[in-house]
Amino acid sequence: MIRDRVLALLRQVADGTLAPDGALDALSAAPTESLPFASIDHHRALRQGYPEVVYAPGKSAEQIVAIAERLAARGEGFLVTRADAERRSAIGARFSGVELDASARTAYLAPERPAPAGRGRILIVTAGTSDGGVADEAAVTARALGNDVARANDVGVAGLHRILEQGSALRRASVVIVVAGMDGALPSVVGGLVAVPVIAVPTSVGYGASFGGVAALLAMLNSCAAGVTVVNVDNGFGAAVAASRITHAYAECAGDANGK
Repeated sequence: MIRDRVLALLRQVADGTLAPDGALDALSAAPTESLPFASIDHHRALRQGYPEVVYAPGKSAEQIVAIAERLAARGEGFLVTRADAERRSAIGARFSGVELDASARTAYLAPERPAPAGRGRILIVTAGTSDGGVADEAAVTARALGNDVARANDVGVAGLHRILEQGSALRRASVVIVVAGMDGALPSVVGGLVAVPVIAVPTSVGYGASFGGVAALLAMLNSCAAGVTVVNVDNGFGAAVAASRITHAYAECAGDANGK
């Protein structure tokens, strides 16, 4: 259950519009739900602000649909990542209104109530077009988590003027996610241009000596730009979750400052 729903219940009890027994009934659902092949963490939305996300590899289409059904039954929608065409097709056949993205390899069903909004904008920057799928995964995830998302695509260091032309977009961002393969140099450039958090995502794009993204990963870990944070190879999802936690922390600080 999302935190704002629990808060609304408590306020109803406090003002007398809801009996304590009614609130207890609403909260009585178990925090976990066991299926033969999975234990669904329904408490995660209360702890972290967003329900458990379903990682598709290693699960059959039937298993994914069953998990998604249990998440959707609580009105909180679902997000499935790394879903291939077969699994996306099965999800699409079961749920009307689900958003399927072949490039991002995601399936997203919006919740009955929107996720709490982050403060500011997440800018997702790609070094090359080949990095687009990982960036798309980050974009779908960040939007599902309640964020405003902007993109700057194909602005890698082989044509340095391209990222310099994005000065206005960089200045408007609250967090920048930089997705790059090959030499992995772009996050260092961006990190030297902005004062906001920069999250670097190495991709497995590159020739043999890129070692499936390890070269880009090591380059980003050794960035000379202070404060660049790095996630694992091709982990657009993880970068988006980290960025969203930052924007939601901004929102909570703004609420505290306003006396909320």
